Amino acid sequence: MNSKKKQKTANLLTICIKAGKAVKGFDSVKDAVINKKAYCILTACDISLKTLKEVRFICEKNNVDVIVTELEKSETGRLCGKETAVIAICDKGFAQGFLKIENDT
Repeated sequence: MNSKKKQKTANLLTICIKAGKAVKGFDSVKDAVINKKAYCILTACDISLKTLKEVRFICEKNNVDVIVTELEKSETGRLCGKETAVIAICDKGFAQGFLKIENDT
């Protein structure tokens, strides 16, 4: 982990996963967004453009923020136990934390 922002994201994601407030994988994330359970979506930096476009489309329709993190799929795999490019955050407090990390420069 190189940057401070990347490390903060990884640390918060680890806590979020342990708290059971993260949903992993495109189909599960899509369901969480449609069912109004997701407060924001995190994507890996090496997500395919097609998948990113689909995620953004679903999230725009449902007014959910999308954050493209500095984490790669392999790094999310180490954190989540499953290599994934898309993670839904299903807690308002955690979502605000990720948005704060993203907006801090």
